[in-house]
Amino acid sequence: MELVGSPLTSTFAHPRSTPASFLPAISTMASSYKNRFPYYPLTQNFSLPWIPKAYYKAAAINPTLAPFSKSSQGSTPSKGLPFLSNRTTLFTRYTPEDWYRSNLTNYKESETCRQNAERLRADTSRLIQDKYQQTVKTQGESTKNLGVRVNDIGFWKSELCHELDEMIGETNELTDVKKRLERALAETEAPVQVAQECLLHREKRMGIDLVHDDVEKQLLTEVDVIKSCQERMQQHLDRAKAQLATNRAAQHELERDLANKQVAHRIDDKCHHLRNTSDGISYYRGVERVDATISVPESWAKFTDANILRSQSERAASSRLRNIIENLMVETANEMWSQFNKGNIAFSNRIAETADAKSKLQTHLAKTLQEIFQVEMNIEAIRKAIRDKAPPLKVAQTRLDARTQRPNVELCRDPAQLRLVNEVHEIDETIQSLQQRLRDAEDTLQVLVRAKSVLEHDIVVKANSLFIDQEKCLGMRKSFPSTTRLLGY
Repeated sequence: MELVGSPLTSTFAHPRSTPASFLPAISTMASSYKNRFPYYPLTQNFSLPWIPKAYYKAAAINPTLAPFSKSSQGSTPSKGLPFLSNRTTLFTRYTPEDWYRSNLTNYKESETCRQNAERLRADTSRLIQDKYQQTVKTQGESTKNLGVRVNDIGFWKSELCHELDEMIGETNELTDVKKRLERALAETEAPVQVAQECLLHREKRMGIDLVHDDVEKQLLTEVDVIKSCQERMQQHLDRAKAQLATNRAAQHELERDLANKQVAHRIDDKCHHLRNTSDGISYYRGVERVDATISVPESWAKFTDANILRSQSERAASSRLRNIIENLMVETANEMWSQFNKGNIAFSNRIAETADAKSKLQTHLAKTLQEIFQVEMNIEAIRKAIRDKAPPLKVAQTRLDARTQRPNVELCRDPAQLRLVNEVHEIDETIQSLQQRLRDAEDTLQVLVRAKSVLEHDIVVKANSLFIDQEKCLGMRKSFPSTTRLLGY
């Protein structure tokens, strides 16, 4: 059974055969062959074969003296080297000069090889030392640059934190002011409804009291003032909502930039503290050819500076708007209270005028009633006087009628006759004058009764107006919100 992750080869359902020969052990290799070649990163198009069996295997060749031993074993001493006795028959190939010259040549070549080796060792030692110093210097410069980068990130991170705290504080303050403005705007609904209800109630006045007086003018002005204040407050409320949205957008950019700075600070600080003996270091071949950067130090600093400048600009605009809203709430509260007081003063004056008019009407009604009583008494006296004139008239007429019964010459127009005739005429004139006076008195009584009814109706109208203005309107206007409530507290 193959292990997971092990290279798979085609076995064609047959077991693997053990290879006849293996690579030589590392310990058997000469030390000069270890790490002979320097490290070079592999290119992308160069890839190792997947199957380990595809590697070439080094053959272990162990030189032996088998041919010589076999030949020596199979030969006899007689077939070997010639005996010393046959030395005169050998041919000499070199002379002693050749032998000395060969030795000198070997000495010189050996010395030259040693000198080259010594120079190579010296150059190699110097190169190793130089490269070591260069590597240490480069690593130190990289560590220093990373430290500078960590300090730069820390500086901008502190600036972002400070600006973010300021923006959060400004946003919270603007949110509080917006809530106060919403409460103040909600508080204006009751006063405008009260003013409109007062106008509707005053439409229920009767008769002559349906006058476009100063109270009605002040109530109409009060409605206009409150609605104007509501419009301005609604406009600034919309501006506050839009400013809060821009504040949150700037805050979001700051938070995102700060989060990126924190991640970068953590990574660069970790890189700054990495050493050659640190844990977790490893090869990442080809990483130096990967350029994943999207900014340069200038654009990097400009990006954060632009975020901070935008936040500062929005914060300044938010502070100005907050001050404008504060002043607006104070201004609208003063305007509404001023108009409310003017309306109350107009109500008080109108109520005083109506009460005075009602009092005068009641006085005139009392006098009229008294006069009606006197006129009625006078009418009764006239009627009695007319009734009292009936007996004298009857007496005079009876006398005249009786005297017409006198005979002949006795029908004399004597003073008595003349006086009786004059008496009848006088009594008739008296009765006619009394009857005329009775008619005049009755007409006067009718006028007085009509005036009485007018006064009574006017008193009822004034009482109704007083009830509307004093009880209904002023009773409702007592619920006008206070200044602190109109300021949103």
